[in-house]
Parts: sequence; structure tokens; C-alpha cells
Amino acid sequence: MPKIIDYKNGDQMSLEAIIKKSDYRLAKNGKNFLSLVFEDKSCQIPGKFWDASEEDAKKYRVGTVVQLDGKRDIYQGKPQVIINHLGTLDPDTVDMSQFIQTAPIKRQDMENEFEDIFLEITNGAWNRIVRYLFKKYHNQFFTSAAAKVNHHDFQGGLAYHTLSMVHLAEKISDQYPQIDKALLIAGACLHDLGKTIELSGTLDVEYTFEGNMLGHITIIDEEIVKAAQEMKIDLDSEDMVMLRHMVLSHHGLLEYGSPERPKLLEAEVLHDIDVLDASINMISKALDKTEEGKFSERIFGMDNRSFYKH
Repeated sequence: MPKIIDYKNGDQMSLEAIIKKSDYRLAKNGKNFLSLVFEDKSCQIPGKFWDASEEDAKKYRVGTVVQLDGKRDIYQGKPQVIINHLGTLDPDTVDMSQFIQTAPIKRQDMENEFEDIFLEITNGAWNRIVRYLFKKYHNQFFTSAAAKVNHHDFQGGLAYHTLSMVHLAEKISDQYPQIDKALLIAGACLHDLGKTIELSGTLDVEYTFEGNMLGHITIIDEEIVKAAQEMKIDLDSEDMVMLRHMVLSHHGLLEYGSPERPKLLEAEVLHDIDVLDASINMISKALDKTEEGKFSERIFGMDNRSFYKH
């Protein structure tokens, strides 16, 4: 079965896909349309369904599997599909999991690996906090996306992004013995765990009320405080202040949402590997949809830059 990624600009497309986003909107000419995003295992592509009725909006909702026929085109530097025909498929006749993007590592394998990782957190307080919060938000952590858009925006993306960062933390700590490996790994494990509360949904990811009002940095800091209080861990100890600083500063700059800039070597490294892993994922995702010898679409999360596929 052909996939979205198999088609090049100008190709006629005919494939099955799932609707990841569906917004019923009003055009400047006064007519209604559906702004859709289609997804399969390979990638996503947006398209507009013109002159849509309210019945169409109900018919082509998020999670609907469709037969999509159209032409691949480029609009403002980004691929889109010009829809010729759209039809729904009987959900009882399709395997929904075949259309949803997921982490490239199986959930069970990631769960097993994190159990080994916890052993590397040799500080007792940090180890207890990490284990407590991973147990509390276990299912959400392994099913959530890491973002609504941009990096690791797929089912299991949060766990995969975190695991990738831990791998970087391990290698960097081995290269630089002055780094407190346990602190860096604990910070990597916890840095985005607040997204289990900040975001909802595994297909059409949206910000929750708490996510919009508080953000995942504030949320995880509060969760660390509550966990410490539950386990009678001294929040005034240097160890706990440092752990909280790791998550509070991991966005690096105040304008990016961090209440504090990094003031620990490990906090600076955590910020750096977070940016590195996110950047590699965003660029790789764009290059996957790019022909060799061409530049990718502009990537919003990379200052709207394009990247060349050699």
C-alpha cells in the first residue's frame, strides 16, 4: 500500500490515511472549508476540503480513516495535497494502528530500558523521586507525544525523546567525569514529565487547561515538591534544590519559559542535549519528506530555516 512519503511534488496521490486534525473554518469568500491533516505511518500532509458542510465536518472528524485521492503540491514552501476525492472507510475493516505514527522503539523495550536507567541514579533522594513520578504517570508517559507540533509529535514521543536524552547524558558524562552523572540523568528523566499533564490526546494533541495556564515546567516542579513531601524528603536540602533547578532551567532562557537560567554545569548540559535532540528530530523529519539534492520545507522550530538533503 502506498504511503504519503512515497509521493513527490506533482504526483497524483491515492492512498489510505487517518485524519489527524480537522478544523471547520470560514474562508474570506464567505464559504466554509475543512482544514485537514492526514497521517499514515510514514508522515503527515495537510489539505483543504473546500465548500464543506456541517455534515462534512462531522463525517471527516479526527480519527476517521479515509481514502484520499489528490495531487501533491507545494504551498508556501510546504507540501500539501490538493484533494480531488475523499471517502471514509469502515473502521471495522482497517487496523487503526497502521495509520498512527509511533515511536520507533516498542513501548515494552523502552519500559525495560528505563528500569535499568534508574539504577544509574545513585543519589537516594533523586532515585526515589524519579521512580515515584514515573510510577504515578506511567501510562501517560509512554503514550504521550512530546509536543503538539515540531519535535517528537507522535504517540510515545515523550518517552522516546526522554530516552534519547538519557543516552546522550550517559555518553557525555563518560566523556566529562566532572559532570554528576546521576544528577544529569535524573534531570533528563524528569525534564518533560509535566507534559503528561500539559498535553492531552494521542492523535489530535491539545493543550489542557493546566497546560495553557501553568506550562509543563511549573507542573513538574510542583510534582517534585509533592512527591518529596509525600516521602518525607527534605526540600531544603542542596540535593533537592539542585534537582528542582534542573527542570526549572532546562529551556535555557527566560523568554523560552524557564523561570531561571542554568546555574549548574549539569543544568547547562541538560538544556544543550534537549535542544540537540529536538533539533535532530525536526530536521530529520523534514528531510524524510525531501528529495535528494533539494532543500527541505522551512522548519518553524528551526527559525524557519530549510535544510539540504545531500
